Amino acid sequence: MTGNGERQVHPTPNLDQLEGGPWPSFVTGLKRLRDSKGKKYAAMMNDLLGQLEHSYENRLGYWKGGTVSVFGYGGGIIPRFSEVADKFPESKEFHTLRVQPPAGYHYTTDILRQLCDVWEEHGSGLIAFHGQSGDIMFQGTSTENTQKAFDALNEIGFDLGGAGPALRTSMSCVGHARCEMSMYDEVKAHRSVINNFLDEMHRPSFPYKFKFKFSGCPNDCVNAIHRADFAVIGTWKDDMKVDQTEVKAYVEEVGRKYMIDSVISMCPTRALSLNDDDTLEVDNKSCVRCMHCINVMNKALAPGDERGASILIGGKRALKIGDLMGTVVIPFMPLKDDEDYENLVELAETVMEFFAENALDHERVGETIDRIGMPAFLEGIGVEPDPNMVRHPRTSCYVRTDDFDEEAEKYFARKGGEGSEAAE
Repeated sequence: MTGNGERQVHPTPNLDQLEGGPWPSFVTGLKRLRDSKGKKYAAMMNDLLGQLEHSYENRLGYWKGGTVSVFGYGGGIIPRFSEVADKFPESKEFHTLRVQPPAGYHYTTDILRQLCDVWEEHGSGLIAFHGQSGDIMFQGTSTENTQKAFDALNEIGFDLGGAGPALRTSMSCVGHARCEMSMYDEVKAHRSVINNFLDEMHRPSFPYKFKFKFSGCPNDCVNAIHRADFAVIGTWKDDMKVDQTEVKAYVEEVGRKYMIDSVISMCPTRALSLNDDDTLEVDNKSCVRCMHCINVMNKALAPGDERGASILIGGKRALKIGDLMGTVVIPFMPLKDDEDYENLVELAETVMEFFAENALDHERVGETIDRIGMPAFLEGIGVEPDPNMVRHPRTSCYVRTDDFDEEAEKYFARKGGEGSEAAE
């Protein structure tokens, strides 16, 4: 069997099995690129499939790293060199360019076509929208074409993202452009942070990677809480808004049993109760903003009007100490005017500086906090402790409480002097 001009098509019996299931297979996409007549990347994709089949047969990976970069940048490119280049010469280099997407993933069809044209000209034609870090992944090009591809991307307004021990490409949800749950301007927050710290992305200088993610509400559509070192999660400070007419209409439509089973009983803090007249009572002090009731009853319930964001630090996947979810450091930060967004950038800079100075090599900021303790971290970034920062209540009853009143007085004094009444 021949194809791609004179070149023999590599048989791929192991890879072929991946096309047999009910779901779309990446193998089909690679074969489509391999069989594209007249495309210069067809031979590269043929040898790529051959090398991948070779890996499946031997249960070994045959890629090694190296150093590949463009002028003026220290990151943004993932180098891949083949260890079996003698067998598969066309895919001996298969570098990946990480490209920053627009905030909120807003594209025009024209710009998408231009991106595809760049990679057809200088790469393999294989593009992933998007990688785990949020980048547009341009997968597969030679060392020679890396600079050419970057220059072409730069001409249409795109820049490389982060790679290595650096600030990584940020992600933000579609937010206020399309979502009624948005609590702040996610795109503005995203661009404000990244534009201020672009050097930290292009010239890696951290102990390890550092990620920002911006979600407009606690639904957290970009998985910021458990995937970002610095997560900005939209929230509200006042009472949830309730339209009792819509509540009654919902109860009438689905029935009281369904309402109780699917909404009332699902509240994690039992903050909801259904009255005899089918009106809803909300204990707002107990509400933890999980969004379940609002998602289910989006006509009847809505977030409050005093909106902003919670800042969580330390989320990540498994590395040295296993998976971590972000810990609340700022329970509520207003994000309305330019000064508020400047405060966000200032906090981000403080946290990154602390991370750069205090983290061990190959350690995420969440692991740094776990190692040195939250009190030391808060002191380092100049943030006062707050009860909302507690990850979980104490589990031992053998704790001295004789100084609790004094500590409570100090806390309430910081919050505005209402300590005497509140402590009593």
